Amino acid sequence: MRILLINPNTMPEMTDLVVRVVTPHLPGVSLKAATGRFGAQYIASRSAGAIAAHAALEAYAEHGEGCDAVYLACFGDPGLFALKELAPIPVIGMAEASCKAAAQKAGRFSIVTGGERWGPILHEFVAMLGLGERLAAVETVAPTGADIARDPEGSIALLAAACRKTAQRDGAGAVILGGAGLAGLAARVQPLVDIPVLCSVETGAKAVLAALAGGFDKPAAGDLALPPPVGSKGLSERLAALLAKP
Repeated sequence: MRILLINPNTMPEMTDLVVRVVTPHLPGVSLKAATGRFGAQYIASRSAGAIAAHAALEAYAEHGEGCDAVYLACFGDPGLFALKELAPIPVIGMAEASCKAAAQKAGRFSIVTGGERWGPILHEFVAMLGLGERLAAVETVAPTGADIARDPEGSIALLAAACRKTAQRDGAGAVILGGAGLAGLAARVQPLVDIPVLCSVETGAKAVLAALAGGFDKPAAGDLALPPPVGSKGLSERLAALLAKP
């Protein structure tokens, strides 16, 4: 079984971090990791996210052959539904999976992540999943996910304080530590917080396994069915070929 893990940021060290964290949760699985070829080093804005969606599609076109599932390992899931449309295999997004898991654990959940611009973006994304009324808050901390990845030791207390704040202020019954840069930190934050703390990276990986185990039927028509063939200009050769013959 082979899973294509796509990090549409352009930081290979972030891809390496995610692979290290998810590997113990994917027994018997071969991981094929792909880092964004172009775009921002770390997504921290809408514009960077839009470019990352293109990078994710290109990564799938380049590396998806022979894979049994795709794990979009970037919180905010840039390009998620386009990938679900193009791929004949399961596609699971990190944010998608962790929001659904948090909603199963509690009546209302919050997201704690790095980077002040993520608040409105994630509110919109969670609403698109149909979970908007279940989202208690998006609590952002000043360091970006990339900053947190560079100094995880110095971030534990800050993240724990943000989790406690949203639990007390917003009534969250569970909290997601959202972002590749926060990979593996939930276990260290959990002893400092009274409600469940989910690692988005680990939760997404488990959701990929569940999707594979449950079987997958690609829609034959309607939304998320394969798109009609289309010509293109200026795209990579592999992505242009995929669009021309999905």
